[in-house]
Amino acid sequence: MTIVNRVPDVVFMTRVRDESVEGENPFRWEPKSSQDLFAGKKVAVFSLPGAFTPTCSSNHLPRYDELFEDFKAQGIDEIICVSVNDAFVMFKWGQEQGNKNIYLLPDGNGEFTRKMGMLVDKSNVGFGMRSWRYSMIVDDGAIEKMFIEEGFGDNFGADPFEVSDADTMMAYLKGEESAGVSSPRKAFQG
Repeated sequence: MTIVNRVPDVVFMTRVRDESVEGENPFRWEPKSSQDLFAGKKVAVFSLPGAFTPTCSSNHLPRYDELFEDFKAQGIDEIICVSVNDAFVMFKWGQEQGNKNIYLLPDGNGEFTRKMGMLVDKSNVGFGMRSWRYSMIVDDGAIEKMFIEEGFGDNFGADPFEVSDADTMMAYLKGEESAGVSSPRKAFQG
């Protein structure tokens, strides 16, 4: 597995509301680069296998949203959720979740996830290529800390959810890190 010290330079295709667009769907495409998202900011990022999936919907996204103000108090400027889903799916999932604070970032082509070294084949459950579950702290584009779930690999039978959660990241930010949390080097050697 490749060691990544900075977020990869990619362009994400996002949809933004634009009242000048006529019709019932007042949105337009807007490319957002890694530079747009990470330059000059301290960002908490978590990536998950897919919108509308059970763990992602019942815990992963809601807990980060719930702790948003606590993250801000720890110096985090923004929280981004990345998934290999398109912008339409991410938008609808955010609506259904009642998401208020988390930037749902569609990695529709999986380019960011692939360049992070986190793209896995989940064909065993009919998902195709998706992101492995992980989270990280990114400071001005540099990866400060990563939390990667155990068992990384194609068609892994389980969907582990032990270290990429909001509470583990919060413990790290508060200096209460437990021995079970992965560092970037340790995680990428496994």
